[in-house]
Amino acid sequence: MKSWQASAPSNIALIKYMGKVDSTQNLPTNSSISLTLNKLLTYVHITEDDKDQWLPLQKENTFKIELSEKGEKRFLSNWLRLKQYFQIEGNYLIQSASNFPADCGIASSASSFAALTMAAFNVAQDKGSQNLDINKVKLAELSREASGSSCRSFFEPFCVWSDSISKFYSAYENLFHFVVIVNGEKKKVSSSDAHKLVVTSDLFKGRPERANHRLELVKNLLNEKSLSSWEKLYEVCWQEFWDMHALFETSQPPFGYLTTGSIEVLNLTRNLWQTFKDGPIVTMDAGPNIHFIWRQDQHSIALAFKAELEKSNYKVIVGNE
Repeated sequence: MKSWQASAPSNIALIKYMGKVDSTQNLPTNSSISLTLNKLLTYVHITEDDKDQWLPLQKENTFKIELSEKGEKRFLSNWLRLKQYFQIEGNYLIQSASNFPADCGIASSASSFAALTMAAFNVAQDKGSQNLDINKVKLAELSREASGSSCRSFFEPFCVWSDSISKFYSAYENLFHFVVIVNGEKKKVSSSDAHKLVVTSDLFKGRPERANHRLELVKNLLNEKSLSSWEKLYEVCWQEFWDMHALFETSQPPFGYLTTGSIEVLNLTRNLWQTFKDGPIVTMDAGPNIHFIWRQDQHSIALAFKAELEKSNYKVIVGNE
């Protein structure tokens, strides 16, 4: 029985996509930029079957994905949308797994739907009859309809998503990334629900303008390779993720993802910067876990900080090396 496979990476936004102007197409209220995390992957396997269905994929060194009934319906409905787009004949078993925890602020939906879109395109090469000559940008746009941030998983090292989707190069090569898992449990408020709720916050007024202004700063700073620009980049990204989490806490009703562990790790990071006058870029997604991005010349201090966190019983997962 024939099968098809694909994998796609997660990504972490430095300037966040939060809020939609068109929920049917997942069009954002502001532009965003993300770092692609090539070691944090979702795998999708597709095999011919007597009906279209989803099951978790059993794969070594992966976390079993447990979709709710709503999540499974969403995944399959997007598979059916892709089938229709490519005019794929037949029925299929879709299986997926990730090598990192899902639904806790590490963009598992981004990598999942990007991998599904890539796998569907692979099936279409054999079983489809329409739209077989599309490029990567169009694939990213197809994936965006399922999960907005998934369109950023098609390009590296960075991706800018505005009116279009494009890769972005930085003066910093081979940035080292890891994420500290403060809490790997499924979050109570999904990212999709967060997008709907943030617009009820009084702080949402001016949010698109603030984000777009920071985006231009980040793009410029990523191309100014100096310690002063790196420190400024840290400050801008710090302001940005707190801006997003403030929206959560002031929505109606309010909700939040920060835990005592989140605050402890953030304080350790602030102390690191104060001690060495240097440190990582820090950011968070819609979840309690914390992402760190380091220059290659910081590798030894990054590994020492990672060891300190692990000694405090935090799980640390490397996303880029």
